[in-house]
Amino acid sequence: MKGERRIEGLGVSPGVAIGAVFITDDNIAVPEYKLEAGQVGAELQRFAGAVALSVKQLKKLKGKSNTLPGSASEEVGYLLDAHLHMLGDSRLVRGVEKRIDAEHINAERAVMDEIAQVAESFAKMGDAYLAARIEDIRVVGSRLVRNLTKTPYAAIQNLPEGTIILAEELTPADTALMDPRRIAGFATVLGGAEGHTAIMARALNLPAVLGVTGLLGEVESGDVVVVDGSEGVIVVRPTAATIARYQTKQEVREREQRQLNRLRRVPAVTRDGVEITLQANLELPRELEQANEAGAAGIGLLRSEFLFMNRDDLPGEDEQYEAYAALVRGMDGKTVTIRTLDVGGDKASPALAKLMPVDGNPALGLRAIRLSLKERRLLDAQLAAILRASVFGPVRILLPMISSVSELKRTRDALAQAVRRLKRRGVKLPKQLPPMGVMIEVPGAALAADALAAQADFFSIGTNDLIQYTLAIDRGDESVADLYNPLHPAVLRLIQFAAEAALRAKKPVCLCGEMAGDPRYTALLLGFGITDLSMAPSNIPRVKQRIRAMDLAAAGRRTRAIMDQLDDGRIASLLDDFNSLA
Repeated sequence: MKGERRIEGLGVSPGVAIGAVFITDDNIAVPEYKLEAGQVGAELQRFAGAVALSVKQLKKLKGKSNTLPGSASEEVGYLLDAHLHMLGDSRLVRGVEKRIDAEHINAERAVMDEIAQVAESFAKMGDAYLAARIEDIRVVGSRLVRNLTKTPYAAIQNLPEGTIILAEELTPADTALMDPRRIAGFATVLGGAEGHTAIMARALNLPAVLGVTGLLGEVESGDVVVVDGSEGVIVVRPTAATIARYQTKQEVREREQRQLNRLRRVPAVTRDGVEITLQANLELPRELEQANEAGAAGIGLLRSEFLFMNRDDLPGEDEQYEAYAALVRGMDGKTVTIRTLDVGGDKASPALAKLMPVDGNPALGLRAIRLSLKERRLLDAQLAAILRASVFGPVRILLPMISSVSELKRTRDALAQAVRRLKRRGVKLPKQLPPMGVMIEVPGAALAADALAAQADFFSIGTNDLIQYTLAIDRGDESVADLYNPLHPAVLRLIQFAAEAALRAKKPVCLCGEMAGDPRYTALLLGFGITDLSMAPSNIPRVKQRIRAMDLAAAGRRTRAIMDQLDDGRIASLLDDFNSLA
């Protein structure tokens, strides 16, 4: 019997989970339909896009396999090479293309039919080696169909309480399906600490470890595992002594959390008497209770993508209105900042797939406000829903991935048009229209902050994407996770430039990226003059504790000293030294 095995990855969401494993399966609903003659070319292109994505995924896995110990690396490498070969100019790919062209059927059905025929021909040959390759072909075919259908990688609903999910990869949409009352934690082979799946895990307060090389080769469904999201460790088949040690760690963390929760009613005031606003980022409506329990001063960032995930249709104005209105009412007079739709990158939505190009880099292409302005029905419905919901309490509208003043002006025009349409319908509107602000999350916006501050009602600095775009690092890619550095001098200068532009224009500025929720960076951000931070609800008590132990004037002096430095190592030392004094 196999013994205890310890595997390391990236700890992305703190806490300890102990439970039985559920490994995501490949059961996919395969659509079947006929194509018109004029649709064949587009379908062949769609299939080519799925092949290219599958190749990219396999190469990423192959890169990770190089870190496996001993012969495991060689064995996994051979297997992935075989899968990559099947996606080249192979019988499988040529056969699928021929079926689409000759039979006018959709790509998913063509893949399944071709796999069935290849498997049948291999089986008739009576060759043991070829028989073994049938399973490889089915695995490759499953990957193609999953990419064609944009199917989430996990069937994770209705699992037993205390389940731990293991998968090759989980999308933010997969994570959104997790019920923390049932799912204890999760781990994946792929993924980075600052990707949206990791952010979702922290929002749901689920222990999680990503980027775990060799994970799925070491465990079977039903095995007991430990997920230590603080240390980035997975323990497979732990001994009784190991379980006892981690249970003690769980108890210590729970005691610390109870102590922090006592700060809920206490104001976030520095030692020299400056009050700081701490708001909550919300990924999903069910986090509203967490935000209120944590004492959030408002919702600094409502990511409206939750309305578009895990569905094949688009939410209409009325559905969006009901969702926003419930959240505004639930905050009982506290401000709710609703960000307009931000899909693309690692947050692709099946319902929006047909509106987005297959090729190209999704992080740099048609996404966020660009998509909303191009597909006005998306923007118009969302703005109308927000306007209707704003009669129940203070609301702000936040525009993602703004890069120019013209985008802001075009959105203001769209808002004015929405107001006129609602008035014609006799819909009740607020006495004052919601303020409209911009996300500062691309370097171009930060460098044009003076111009944007003259037109926007407020700024919200999104450090997650700002770091990604400034340093040319995919924040969801574990292979470059060590290069994702919030303390890089270029990143800090962009944050400083944007914050100072807003302060000069006397416009409110909030920082809503993951930096806001990490007490390590609190003194630095406050030193920039940013006194409004928005974060996952679970992080509010820790950041409040740090604020109450800090002198703001001293933090400002240390920030100025840090900004004189050119080396990120020296910057980190100066910041950590300051934090150790508190």
